[in-house]
Amino acid sequence: MEETEKAELQISGIHCATCAVTIEEALAAVPGVEKAEVNIATNTATVHYDQGKTGLAALEGAVTDAGYEVVRAEAVIRIGGMMCAVCVQTIEAALLDLPGVSTATVNLASEKAYVTYNPSLTSVAVMREAIEGAGYTFLGLDREVTDEAVDAALKKDLWDKVKRFSVGFVVAGILMAIMFLFPMLPYMGLVMLVISLPAFVYVTAPIFSAAATALKHGALTMDVMYAMGTGVAMGASILGTFSIVLTPEFMFYDTALMLGAFLMLGRFLEGRAKGATSQAIRALIALQPETATVVREDGPAEILLSEVVVGDLLMVRPGGRVPVDGTVTEGESSVDESMITGEPIPVHKLPGDQVVGGTLNATGALTFRAEKVGSETMLARIVQMVSEAQGSKPPVQQIADRVVAWFIPAVLAVAVLAFLVWFLLLHAPLVFALSTLIAVLVVACPCALGLATPTAVTVGLGRGAAIGVLVRNGDALEAAEKVTTVVFDKTGTLTVGRPEVTAVIATAGDAARESLLAMAAAVELNSQHPLAGAVIRAAEKAGAPLPKSTGFTSSSGRGASALIDGRTVLVGSGGYLDELGVEADLALVAQAASHQQAGETVVMVAVDGQMAGLIAIADVLKPSAPPAVAALKKSGRRVVMLTGDARVTAEAVAGRAGIDLVIAGVLPDQKAAEVKRLQQQGEVVAFVGDGINDAPALAQADVGIAIGSGTDVAVETGSIVLMHEDLLGVVAALQLSAKVMQRIRQNIFWAFAYNGLLIPLAAGVLYPFTGFLMRPEYGALAMALSSVTVISLSLLLRTYTPPAVRQRGTGSALSA
Repeated sequence: MEETEKAELQISGIHCATCAVTIEEALAAVPGVEKAEVNIATNTATVHYDQGKTGLAALEGAVTDAGYEVVRAEAVIRIGGMMCAVCVQTIEAALLDLPGVSTATVNLASEKAYVTYNPSLTSVAVMREAIEGAGYTFLGLDREVTDEAVDAALKKDLWDKVKRFSVGFVVAGILMAIMFLFPMLPYMGLVMLVISLPAFVYVTAPIFSAAATALKHGALTMDVMYAMGTGVAMGASILGTFSIVLTPEFMFYDTALMLGAFLMLGRFLEGRAKGATSQAIRALIALQPETATVVREDGPAEILLSEVVVGDLLMVRPGGRVPVDGTVTEGESSVDESMITGEPIPVHKLPGDQVVGGTLNATGALTFRAEKVGSETMLARIVQMVSEAQGSKPPVQQIADRVVAWFIPAVLAVAVLAFLVWFLLLHAPLVFALSTLIAVLVVACPCALGLATPTAVTVGLGRGAAIGVLVRNGDALEAAEKVTTVVFDKTGTLTVGRPEVTAVIATAGDAARESLLAMAAAVELNSQHPLAGAVIRAAEKAGAPLPKSTGFTSSSGRGASALIDGRTVLVGSGGYLDELGVEADLALVAQAASHQQAGETVVMVAVDGQMAGLIAIADVLKPSAPPAVAALKKSGRRVVMLTGDARVTAEAVAGRAGIDLVIAGVLPDQKAAEVKRLQQQGEVVAFVGDGINDAPALAQADVGIAIGSGTDVAVETGSIVLMHEDLLGVVAALQLSAKVMQRIRQNIFWAFAYNGLLIPLAAGVLYPFTGFLMRPEYGALAMALSSVTVISLSLLLRTYTPPAVRQRGTGSALSA
C-alpha cells in the first residue's frame, strides 16, 4: 500500500510565475511525486509524494538542480550519555529517520548534534523524542545551554566517576589483601561476595544501566560489551562461591571490581580530555564583555551587552574590550585585534575607522557607534562558523564509520570463538577459556576510532581560529591538504588594492622632488581621477605643504592643469603634454618607459611648458606576497596569478612577487572558467581572492580562500577565510590543514593498531608460544588508555604553530 506524504518546502529565488512552473515541473519529474504546487506569495512548494519511492532529499535536490535554493532550519543540540562511535551512529540514524531531517552529524568530542531540517515537517521537540527514544539525554539546544552549565555538569559527572573508580580500586585492594593475608579464611567466598557485591553494583551501575537502555532500543554499544565482560566475571564468581556448575576456582571478585574501576577510570580520563578539546571556541566566546558603556544625554551608563542596539553610542576606556562592531566617532587609540586576526601588532584607530567586538582597547579612550550587535557581530559569526565546522566530518572519517558499523558484532564473535576454541578444541580449563572471553570483551574499543577524527577537527579548527584561519568544514580541511596549484587574484589580493606613488623623479635633481610632488598634488586636489588620490596621499605622507592652485581644468582623464604662483603646471600623460606643446626630455622619457615596463603608470609634470619630472604610480605589491609565493613554491605547489590587466603590467607584478605563470586579460566573470580549466588539467586548485567579486571562482575552486582584514572580510565567502591580509596566512592555512589531516590519520592508525594488536592478545594467540595471557583487568586498563592516547594526540594541536605564522612573526592571544 502506498504511503503518501506531504512536504512543504520553503524556497528562495522565486520571482515570477515562470519560476513557479519551473519548480513544479522539476518536482513532478521526481519518481514518486504525485502532485507539486508552488505558491509565489509565500515562496513555498507543497509536494505530495509516495515515501516508498522518493524522499525529502530527492525533492530538495530537484529544486536545487532547477537553480533555486531550499531554505532549511538548523539546530545544534547538546546530547548526554554518548560513550563511543556506535552511540554516534545510533543518534545519527535516529535523527535521519525523522521526516524532514536533511542532514544529521554528531560530534562525539563536543557531544553535539548538528541538524538541518524542514521546520514544516519536524521540530526540535520531535528530535528530542528521537534522541531520548534512542536512550540518550537531550540537554537542550546549544544556544540555550550556557558554558557554565556545561562545565558544572562535566565536573559533576567527572566527580561521580572519581568516586566510583576509587571505591572499586579500594575494595579490590581489600579483597586482594584478604586473599594474601588470610588464604585459609573460612567461608572465603561468602566473605568476598558480601564485601564486593555492594561495591560492584555501585561501580558498574552506569555501565549496566546504559547497556540495558541500548538493548531496549536494539543497539549494540560498548556498554553492552563491557556489561557482558564484567557481568560474566561477577556471575562466574557467584556461581563458583556456591559451587553451582562452577567450582570455587572461578571466583573473580577482585577482577570484576578492577574491571569496573578501570572502565570508570578510562571514562574519567576521556571525559576530562574531551572537555579540553573545545577550549579554543570557549576562549573566543569569553572575549565578549558582559556589559557595555553607552553614552547618554545625562552621561555614560553601564548596560548589559544584550541591551545594546544598532545606533547606540558606546565608550571604551583604556584596557577595556570593545563590546560590539562599529565605527569610531571620537578619540584615538591603539586596539589589539590579535584575538580576531592573529596579528600581534595593535592597530591605530582614528574617527572613521572600524572596531570589532572582542578586541582590546590598549591606550586611549574611544567612542564609537554600534553597527552590528548580537549574532551579527564578527566575533559571533566566527564562533558560529568554527562551531559548525567542528561538527563536520572530513571524507577520511568514512573509513572509521564503516569499521564501527560491524566492529561490535565482530568482537562478540571473536570473544565467543576464542572461548569455544580454547575450551572445546584445545581442551583448556574452563577458567582459562572464560578469562579469554572476558578479556576480549573489555579490551576492544571502537571509542578510539570514533574520537580519532572529531577530536582532531575540533582542536585543529579551534587552533586555526586563534591564528586567524577559519576553515568552514571538514571537506575543505581535507581538500586543502591535496592542493597542487594556488591561484592568486591580483588586485586587492597580491596587491594592496589601491594606487600608491612608487617613485618621484625631478629634472632639477633630488632636492626638487618634494616641491614637484607638492605642485602635482595641488593640481590633483581638484581632480576626480583615481590616480589623483595617490599623488595627494604621497605629498601628505612626505609632509610637503601644498601651494594654492587656481584655474583648474581637466581633459577627460588624460591630464589636468592649474595656476600655481602664477606658473602653469601640467600633470598628465606624455601624450597630453605633447598636445600642449611641452618639449620632451629624452632622459625623462627613457625613465618613464622603464617604469611603464615594470607595470607602473607614469604621470608627467611640466611647469611653464618645460618638463619638470615624473611621478610613477602602481598598485603596490603586499610585502607578504614574495615570501608567501616562495613558501608555496618550496612546498612543491604551482603558483598562478590571475588578472584582468594587460600582460605587460601583469608580468611585471608577477615578477616582483616571484610568480612564473600569469593568466592575464581575464574578465571577472571568466575567472571561474580559468579555474575550471586548471582542474581539467588534473590540478587540485586553491583560489585566493578578496571575497568581493571573486565568488564564482572561490566556489569553483577545490578550496576557496577569502582573504581580507578582520573588520570587513565576508566570513560567508570561501571554504577557508583568513582574518588578516598577510598572504603568509594562505601558506599557514595549507600547513594547518596538512597537520590536522596528518593527526587524524595518526589517530586512526593507532586506533586500528590498538584493536588489531590487543584483541588477538586478549584471545590468547601468544599463549601457546610464550605462555603470555592478558588478564582481563589489564585489558580494561589498555582500553581506557587507547581513547586517552587518541585525545591526547589531538590536544597536541593546541600548541601547533604553522611555520608560516612563525615566519611572519605573529602568534596568538589565545593559548588554545
